[in-house]
Amino acid sequence: MAKSHSNVAYQVMWNRLISVVEEQAQALVRTAFSTSVREAGDLSAGVYDVQGQMLAQAVTGTPGHVNAMADAVAHFIRRIGRDNIFENDVYITNDPWEGTGHLHDITMVSPSFYNGTLVGFFACTAHIVDIGGRGFGADAASVYEEGLYIPIMKFAERGHVDATLLRIVRGNVREPDQLVGDMYALATCNEIGHRRLIDMMEEFGLDALDDVATFILDNSRRATIEAIAALPRTSATGEMTVDGFAAPITLKVKVTVHEDRIVSDFTGSSGLDKKGINCPLVYAKAYACYALKVAIAPEVPNNAASLAPFEIEAPVDTIVNAVHPAPVALRHIVGHFVPDTVYNAFDKIVPGLVPAEGAGCLCNFQVSLRPRTDAPAPDDARRSEVLTFNSGGSGARPEHDGLNATAFPSGVMTMPIEATEHAGPVIIWRKELRPDSGGAGQQRGGLGQYMEVGAREGHEFDIQAMFDRVNHPAQGRRGGGAGAATTIAQDDGSPMNGKGKQFVPHGRRVMMAFPGGAGYGDPAKRSKDHVKRDLALGYISAETAAQDYGLSAEDIADVQNTVTKGGTI
Repeated sequence: MAKSHSNVAYQVMWNRLISVVEEQAQALVRTAFSTSVREAGDLSAGVYDVQGQMLAQAVTGTPGHVNAMADAVAHFIRRIGRDNIFENDVYITNDPWEGTGHLHDITMVSPSFYNGTLVGFFACTAHIVDIGGRGFGADAASVYEEGLYIPIMKFAERGHVDATLLRIVRGNVREPDQLVGDMYALATCNEIGHRRLIDMMEEFGLDALDDVATFILDNSRRATIEAIAALPRTSATGEMTVDGFAAPITLKVKVTVHEDRIVSDFTGSSGLDKKGINCPLVYAKAYACYALKVAIAPEVPNNAASLAPFEIEAPVDTIVNAVHPAPVALRHIVGHFVPDTVYNAFDKIVPGLVPAEGAGCLCNFQVSLRPRTDAPAPDDARRSEVLTFNSGGSGARPEHDGLNATAFPSGVMTMPIEATEHAGPVIIWRKELRPDSGGAGQQRGGLGQYMEVGAREGHEFDIQAMFDRVNHPAQGRRGGGAGAATTIAQDDGSPMNGKGKQFVPHGRRVMMAFPGGAGYGDPAKRSKDHVKRDLALGYISAETAAQDYGLSAEDIADVQNTVTKGGTI
């Protein structure tokens, strides 16, 4: 017989569930084959009740994955059918509309049984380096070109892996060992979560999760609604324009605060793009919810109930509500700009709370290397796919500078050079902070970074650029200055596009400068000591110190002399 428990005990169980899914996520980090998971943390993990409601998420992971995955398990239950769910099953999909937004994310769901009874589900998602098709990039005209589609189906039934599925996967992707390895890693991390859950249930004498689920969801819903109820009942609009693929796109939103919910309506946003930067609603919703939740209820853990009061509306066939068969490979480009768009509206409702605009989307690129074709290649030249995640600067906050080379809103980590070069015959010749790229302000925007990439002797490559902010840099808030724009070119000066697959011949390098975050507040109000510190650290030049912040020539000379002598500011 199940024991009765106090609220204190349920709070302990809630914390335990969060630790369980964090261990689940860390197991995936340790066992994954893809550097995007092992080094960048582009993943998510969560535990769900028998209805498919998310009870807890791992701290490790991205909002786009976790918040989109919050809706995914219900799709799995519906597609698989409750009478077809068995112990030791594992389910899989990369469906962009019932998963996390594009084919390059694989989501796996495993039912959790205790004493022969279904008690919940574990789910996890990971970005994989290759899924076939055109490769990771925006060049496709429909989702059919973007890679292998895996509908919601069984990866394993009663512990037996579907060998036919694995043969199909291996026959359609460029990195079969890596992908299949990642699939097993996903299944294994769910199993780790299941084991820890059973340990918890036995320790607390639970037969089911119903009571603890009710405690978690009721308290989360109440706390979130209380935070919303404290806000002004009003509406405000916001918008931003970004590069798009071949032409700029505009995101527009109207944020309305009700007594028990906040509605973000994206009516008026640009229509679908011909190329793969379109964003399914599930992914736009993930980041709209995230933006508002971290602004007003950051202390409430993420789960189905704490996310439910944040609603999103968008007309079908707008760029934030792309439906099948729209190309969506780079849905993160648009999705990562959703928070800044929402904040441009929310700043009018609650001033002094949200940051200035930042770099927004990740500064990713994928390099497809092969033996040179313009001359004989060495015997050890080989084909390889190398994906690297990088970040521009985040926007300045009302009371703090923006973070340098730090991804917001995705939270994905910048990948180390050593890990990138280990993945294939690529060379990162330069990777360093970009001075003067952070927008001026009372609080300075975070710096972007420089990167210079080439290939080892005997190789040529295609680079899939996935950048934005080339023509539309981050805009400041409350008088802050704009961040620096993105630039990309070959080392001989040949211009390159911010998005799309582009050939780089043997011996050439690609020179990239990633964007800075915007500033917050009047630069004239910035502390002189902070300006001197930035100058000493090389974050700003002497010219910027003088022109943007009014630092005197005498003060600049003092800083430079101190630095020359090895002193500190």
